[in-house]
Amino acid sequence: MIHIDQRTHTTQDGTTVIVLTPTGRLDITTAWQFRLKLQECISKLSHHVVVNLGQVNFIDSSGLTSLVAGMRDADKVKGSFRICNVHPEAKLVFEVTMMDSVFEIFETEEEALEGVPRSIAS
Repeated sequence: MIHIDQRTHTTQDGTTVIVLTPTGRLDITTAWQFRLKLQECISKLSHHVVVNLGQVNFIDSSGLTSLVAGMRDADKVKGSFRICNVHPEAKLVFEVTMMDSVFEIFETEEEALEGVPRSIAS
């Protein structure tokens, strides 16, 4: 079982963003629950999601897959999918798999919420 904290944030321009903060391990035993949570949020609540990984100290390929699936879901509905605050232990996984170039990753939650997507910024 994975604990996922869920908050709603409204940006200055009135966009609703769902902030999800899972705690613990994002691995083969928990990734499916996280995947379902992402699906539910994107389809029912908001097309814009920020995933705060500050409390996730371990992530494996199934964890990454659930994040990729969430990003695809958001893309399909012209939403946004951002990751922030990646735990140092999990950061290596993103770098080794080159996923750090696939996702929009921000240092802090504030930057992820207010930040201009890097694809636009650069």
